[in-house]
Amino acid sequence: MENGQHQNGIASRLARKNILELHPYRCARDDYSEGILLDANENAYGPPLPTEAKSDLVDDVVLERYPDPYQIALKEKFAKFRGVEGITAAHMFVGVGSDEAIDLLMRIFCRPGGEDQILITPPTYGMYKVSAKVNDVPIVSVPLTPTFDVEVPKILDAITPTIKLLFLCSPGNPTSKALPLSDIEEIVSKAPNTLVVVDEAYVDYSTKGTALSLILKYANVVVLQTMSKAFGLAAIRCGFCFGSPDVIQLLNNVKAPYNLNGLTSRMAIKALDYTDTLLKSNIEQTWSERDKVIKALSAMDFVTKVHHTDANFLLFQMRSHAFQVYKAMADSGTSPVVTRYRGTELHCDECIRVTIGTPDENEAFLNALQQKYREISNSQ
Repeated sequence: MENGQHQNGIASRLARKNILELHPYRCARDDYSEGILLDANENAYGPPLPTEAKSDLVDDVVLERYPDPYQIALKEKFAKFRGVEGITAAHMFVGVGSDEAIDLLMRIFCRPGGEDQILITPPTYGMYKVSAKVNDVPIVSVPLTPTFDVEVPKILDAITPTIKLLFLCSPGNPTSKALPLSDIEEIVSKAPNTLVVVDEAYVDYSTKGTALSLILKYANVVVLQTMSKAFGLAAIRCGFCFGSPDVIQLLNNVKAPYNLNGLTSRMAIKALDYTDTLLKSNIEQTWSERDKVIKALSAMDFVTKVHHTDANFLLFQMRSHAFQVYKAMADSGTSPVVTRYRGTELHCDECIRVTIGTPDENEAFLNALQQKYREISNSQ
């Protein structure tokens, strides 16, 4: 339902004011669902599963029975994959993507109506703001620098007793830049009464490492990860929250009884059998293609900056016409190429975000970008 359509219905009389005012998160598929899709930071190479393994999965699930409500087998296998000594199933929550954990954390730790707040560092992942609005929790913003670094002193100065959650996205979205672990630890260590949420959706593409070891050292940090990106399993919606056992217990207490379905769990467990082969290969192919795309973009005279990346996508700035070029590529009737325009976000003027795809997809994107820019700039 579009904003404004509920003005005369029962929703306008009964719903909470903050929900009626909500601008929902706009996901990539709200805009385009066909063509070469380089807009949602998905893994173009797909999941690390052989074809025969995919076909056997349904047969392995007892569909008439409810699944394990705590997904112990999946937690244990994922913890073993991460390889951080001391982390067990008791340190893990499994949810419907990372978004479920984001929402639950706000419901658990933030009193609605302005009593408590969250802190974010824009430009950052849009669901923090959406979840805060749904839960009627005000937001304090401490922006990243123009080079997408956190300003630790400013963050620490902004923390008050009412700020219950602090979200750090690393590698960032849309920035694609990983935060130094030393910065993350400094914030965690100096803000003991705030729960620091480190969102690591793209960590498998980064060489900077994970913050997982911090949860064994500090009680006030949780780490979010997902199987939607490097694992190529966006469709199954499986995410993890790592943290102190007392925090994880509250997440398990508040979640729906069987929040993760059996098919999702089985697919995730199976994918973890191939981390040393297919997953590693897919990541390395993405790195190789990423380098090629960076080199090609950097050689284009109308591209003024290609931001540093630790993820499977790039944020680049154009001299002009970024929105028009983005639209022209996506709306091309014969061979649409869909990217994401990010020019409305802080420090992202004239910026487009593009996911690294297969070699053919990347070549099509680079050709479309040059063609549409020339057409638009020549018509001005």
